[in-house]
Amino acid sequence: MDPVPPAHPLRRTPIQQRSADRLARILDACAELLDETGYENLSTRAVALRAGVPIGSVYRFFGNKRAMSIALAHRNLDRYTDAIAERLHALPAGDWRSVVDAVLDEYLVMKRTVPGFALVDFGVPAPPAEGPAADPNGLVAVRLTELLAAQLGLTPDPVLERAVLVAVEATDALTKLAFRADPDGDPAIVAEIRAMMHAYLARVLD
Repeated sequence: MDPVPPAHPLRRTPIQQRSADRLARILDACAELLDETGYENLSTRAVALRAGVPIGSVYRFFGNKRAMSIALAHRNLDRYTDAIAERLHALPAGDWRSVVDAVLDEYLVMKRTVPGFALVDFGVPAPPAEGPAADPNGLVAVRLTELLAAQLGLTPDPVLERAVLVAVEATDALTKLAFRADPDGDPAIVAEIRAMMHAYLARVLD
């Protein structure tokens, strides 16, 4: 499993703290507006206004709203894997089911609390005019395989990589179902997702 990462969305990487803070405000504003207006109606001008920065500051970092949304997805993925790593510190080594629970629980937390996550979680929707989207689930699976292998003392191999990718794809689809049924994620469906992940991954981790 070797998904090609998307092109880096930033025109310029911030070096000074002031620039990094401005970039964070822009991405925060982008996330808020995604919830309010949707992706199709998102505009760089509206983001600049919400962030309290000149429009030129947005274009200094991003060529268009798609690049800005991809950067938000990258930030979401970084925060997701960082939060999982923090959870893993408190878990006993070798308990893979607790690792799987941490992966699912952190995703549910982000679904419920992170602005813009419903539309831009770890990837960006791709209208036909903009070409195919990157493979966000592939990128998530790579990160999770690394975390899982490190926590359990395993060496990643094609069997583990494929199993994690399938689990990620299935969990993504079923989580969408849970949140269609209930804005906070239907508890009964979430319980089924957890059981599915445990049963499926037991094939390669027990």
